[in-house]
Amino acid sequence: MSKQVAVILSGCGVQDGSEIYETTLTLLRLDQLGISYRCFAPDIAQHHVIDHRSGETVEGESRNVLMESARLARGDISALDELEAEEFDAVILPGGFGAAKNLSNFAEAGSDMEPLESLVEALAPFHEARKPIGLMCIAPALVPKLLGPGIAVTIGHDPSVSGAISSMGGLHRSCGVEEIVVDFENRVVTTPAYMLATRISEAATGIFKLVDRIDELMDL
Repeated sequence: MSKQVAVILSGCGVQDGSEIYETTLTLLRLDQLGISYRCFAPDIAQHHVIDHRSGETVEGESRNVLMESARLARGDISALDELEAEEFDAVILPGGFGAAKNLSNFAEAGSDMEPLESLVEALAPFHEARKPIGLMCIAPALVPKLLGPGIAVTIGHDPSVSGAISSMGGLHRSCGVEEIVVDFENRVVTTPAYMLATRISEAATGIFKLVDRIDELMDL
């Protein structure tokens, strides 16, 4: 039977949702490895909407995270509360500021952040069953509150974000854009992706390594 991986999205667009390249590269590598996947996203309002050309907040506009994420998944997506861990062998969270704005309030609260409760409920069974969990870009900052303290992760080497991770009880490891950090005990794999990447090929190298390691861990 084919391996099955859940991919959790947070919208569509780096500034207010899932990072499009990170998501696409993740899905591409899963497909190249012959791994089946299913996308999920919370059925909630976005924190806000950003004009990606100007970088400015669009006042008076509201969007839905699930509907926006459906753009990335070509419509083949389910609500996060429908995710059943027993149906999957692993889970991956691409980055983008949606992870810090829609899946949590990290963008505003920093080390005092709280993750979305439905995300906690979705990931807990994966962690308890020791199924591999991959996170990239800013998403690893959620790990101490999502999965517990003492788990090694990377977001690259941004001092403010790595400091916040440490303040929450996490273990941050500096890492190059094309590398990964693996916490074998907790079966968590992270990579900096566009926290550091200046080219899509740089992001691809680290993301492909992350997916490859998730694939290996599913066999253990």
